[in-house]
Amino acid sequence: MQHKLKTIVVALTVAIAAVSAPVAFAQTKAEKAEKTSTKAAKASGNLSVNGVVIPSTYFDAMNREREQSGQPASPEFANAMKDELINREVLSQAAKKKGVDKSATVAAQMDMARQAVLIRAFFDDYVKANPISDAQLKADYDKYVVQLGDKEYKVRHILVDKEDDAKAIIASLKKGETFEKLAKEKSKDTGSKDNGGDLDWAPAGRYVPEFGNAVKALPKGQLSETPVKSPFGYHVIRVDDSRAMKVPGFDEVKDKFRQQAQQDQVARLIQELRGKAKIEEK
Repeated sequence: MQHKLKTIVVALTVAIAAVSAPVAFAQTKAEKAEKTSTKAAKASGNLSVNGVVIPSTYFDAMNREREQSGQPASPEFANAMKDELINREVLSQAAKKKGVDKSATVAAQMDMARQAVLIRAFFDDYVKANPISDAQLKADYDKYVVQLGDKEYKVRHILVDKEDDAKAIIASLKKGETFEKLAKEKSKDTGSKDNGGDLDWAPAGRYVPEFGNAVKALPKGQLSETPVKSPFGYHVIRVDDSRAMKVPGFDEVKDKFRQQAQQDQVARLIQELRGKAKIEEK
């Protein structure tokens, strides 16, 4: 079974995923990063390779990445950073000398990499300017708790394309065929069929509504009397067991909710900008 997750345009996945890490830094931490970057730039000693000066902004950028990843400043990191930038410049010069930069494919890749950095910076700026309050996160959490419910279920299912096939499976089960055997033979859910249709423990709210509602309505040990239709096909369901579920506290999952809220926020921004854009196919 699949969770009901919202997705974002694949072409922008890398840029969007980067939002969750860098945007949440407080102003004091940003100021600290600026000071660290300045020190690193001064420590660079105006490095040059074959007469080409490595810009101090490169050192700034690498130091910001270090800050955002939580890695502490150290002489070892500073030396590694210098070596990395020197290696990049040496290789870049060699590539240009060989004419690699003249390739249309390489030029396009370079443009797209620049575009991705620009998008990431735009998202960072947007999320900083539109912070998500703890009150909103708590409201999202409360909805999540209600959706999950207070129980989780040990469920098996057999998924087929046709209702008549599901009815035939139910009839076979009532005649004594084992659920596990029929799941392996008949189910099209490749994720569970080899385990006899076992979906393990999960709250009903984790599934699509049609399936989840059927699970909640079935007593422990009972088989669905009629096939359950969902967007995936027709299910034969058996609830093997149920138990009270311990939902993690708000503080335990607040950061995950913030990340999801920021991704949703960016997705809405993308749709808004697309709605205003003049898009043509020529």
